[in-house]
Amino acid sequence: MTTASFSTLHLKTPMLKNLASLGYAEMTPIQAHTLPLILSGKDVIAKAKTGSGKTAAFGIGLLTHLDVSSSHVQALVICPTRELADQVGKELRRLARFTENIKILTLCGGVPFGPQLSSLEHGAHVVVGTPGRLLDHLRRGSLNLTSMQTLVLDEADRMLDMGFQDEISTIIAATPKKKQTLLFSATYPATIMDLSATFQHGPIEVSVDEAHDENAIEQILYEVDPNERTAAVVKILGHYRPESTLVFCNTKVECQEVVAALVKCGFTALAIHGDLEQRERDQVLVLFANKSVSVLVATDVAARGLDIKELSAVINYELPRNPEIHTHRIGRTGRAGEQGLALSLMTAHEARRVQAIENSTGSNMVRGELASLTVTAGGTLTPPMISLCIDGGRKNKLRPGDILGALTGEGGIAGSEVGRIDVLDCQAYVAIVRSSAEQALTCLGRNKIKGRFYKVGKVVYRA
Repeated sequence: MTTASFSTLHLKTPMLKNLASLGYAEMTPIQAHTLPLILSGKDVIAKAKTGSGKTAAFGIGLLTHLDVSSSHVQALVICPTRELADQVGKELRRLARFTENIKILTLCGGVPFGPQLSSLEHGAHVVVGTPGRLLDHLRRGSLNLTSMQTLVLDEADRMLDMGFQDEISTIIAATPKKKQTLLFSATYPATIMDLSATFQHGPIEVSVDEAHDENAIEQILYEVDPNERTAAVVKILGHYRPESTLVFCNTKVECQEVVAALVKCGFTALAIHGDLEQRERDQVLVLFANKSVSVLVATDVAARGLDIKELSAVINYELPRNPEIHTHRIGRTGRAGEQGLALSLMTAHEARRVQAIENSTGSNMVRGELASLTVTAGGTLTPPMISLCIDGGRKNKLRPGDILGALTGEGGIAGSEVGRIDVLDCQAYVAIVRSSAEQALTCLGRNKIKGRFYKVGKVVYRA
């Protein structure tokens, strides 16, 4: 379809100005198909992959429908994981920048109840959260959804995979019968259609296949013995030396084993799984996204919703049983016109999984030989960036621009040497080119940021 501008929609001037300032000139296919329906109040069930622009699609819609003069919860977004909920909350705040007095609250587990209770007492227009914590607040009576107008289930298929169907049903039962419901899912299994039938009214289905250019992803399959998977990952990384790699495992135990083996071989690698505290999870994601760590090992659940725009390679430590999950995994690389690598391991007993994937995609997977790979001289790949942690964040009114200004002003560091800046509630992380890390550390330690001194140190990652 031809691209369409956001200006063709009936959006308020502040929203259009904000979209322009964010560089959102033209709608992505999923936005062009769903936004007119959402703005007109229709129920929608949409098939959309991560990175397709779905958050902006439902975000623009629910923000447009808000009555800012009312402090009651008017929109609820349910997400499967804390990472996705945090990402959605951040994106909604960006979309709402030019509209005054909109309060967006994120409610996830892994953090204390106290601050969340206090925030709810002061009112919120939009709540983004995970099923478990939302249900806890409903049972406590701290979350009131009787004025809710818009309900969004983001990555609904993953929530069902994680066993949240009962929690979702209970939450929905606490919402008004008359509301707009938007369901976004990466896949359309029968369970999704059953879920839609229970709470949506005449939903309009939207499916936009945003398949990557086949030439953008080089996909190779390596057959290994079951006990050789980890050694194969080490060899693949040593041969291809990708700058950033996401390794998918099917279990949490496998994630931990793979990371331990990679670190032992000298790679900078971290795992993300459900046993990490929220602060640890935040730090892991920041270090990988800002290129201070080269390899992230994760399950599908933990990796859902990761906001990583440049990913050199994906490695399937083990093939998934669902072909759609395989497509979703490898679709994380080869984006924005960049060449990507998708490298998968299989054993002789997994031939059926390979056949299912090939039948689903309509093409054969290229077979490679591990014996033909040679480890490049010079050992493992050193990440290009080093992260500095600042002992202050959003609660101290810190902004990325304040940190950048301190580095490029007093510090005399070129803007090109400063990478991604992530400001969390109580900490901020800034990625610096390795050669300038010491200079940046000295600068931030000796000079004030926004009028006060903060403790600053290099982040030492632990597997």
